[in-house]
Amino acid sequence: MATTYRPPRLIIIPGLHDSGPAHWQSWLQSQFRDARRVQQRDFSQPELQRWADRIASTVDHAGPGEWLAVAHSFGTLALARYLDEHADTPIRQALLVAPAEPDKFGLAELLPQQRLRIPCTLIASQNDPWMTPHSAQRWARRWGASYSNLGRVGHINSESGFGPFPLAKRWVEVALARAAREQRPLHASFREWSFAI
Repeated sequence: MATTYRPPRLIIIPGLHDSGPAHWQSWLQSQFRDARRVQQRDFSQPELQRWADRIASTVDHAGPGEWLAVAHSFGTLALARYLDEHADTPIRQALLVAPAEPDKFGLAELLPQQRLRIPCTLIASQNDPWMTPHSAQRWARRWGASYSNLGRVGHINSESGFGPFPLAKRWVEVALARAAREQRPLHASFREWSFAI
C-alpha cells in the first residue's frame, strides 16, 4: 500500500537574542503553516553544543518527516554542529543566512571542517559586522555550500531592513518543489541540489 507523501516542514533556527516579530525569520515562519522554531533555553548565551542539542530535540519531538532548515547568525553555527553529529538527520537541505564568525566565540575548532551532510546555500553580506565576506566564502567552500553575497546589506536582520525576505521564501518553495518532484517514480534518480540565486 502506497504511503501518502508528506512534504518537508520548515524549521527556523534563530541566532542570538532570537528573531523578533519584525525579523524576516518570523515573517518566513508565518508563511508556512507547519513551520517550527527552535527555542533556546537562553537566547543570550551562545553555547554551541547546547544550541545544537536543542535543534536535535526540536526535530525529534516533532515526529517523523523531513525538514528544510533556515538558520541565521549563531543559529547557522549550531546547525553546522548538529549536522556534523547526526548522520541520520531528517533535515534534507539548509539555508545559512549571515553566519556569525566562529572566531568571535572561540568555536572554530568545534565546527565541521568538511562538506556538510546535506546540500546547503550560504547567503552573506559585503558589510556584515559579524562575518567578513572573505570568511563567509571560506566557510561556504569548506562546507560545500553554494554561496551568494547580497552586497552591502549589513547582518541581514530587521535592523538592516529585512522584514519580509522574499529570497528566503523562494528558496523554501524551490526546495519543496524539488522534494515533491523526487517523490515521482519518473524522476526518482533526479537530483538538483544547488539553488541558484
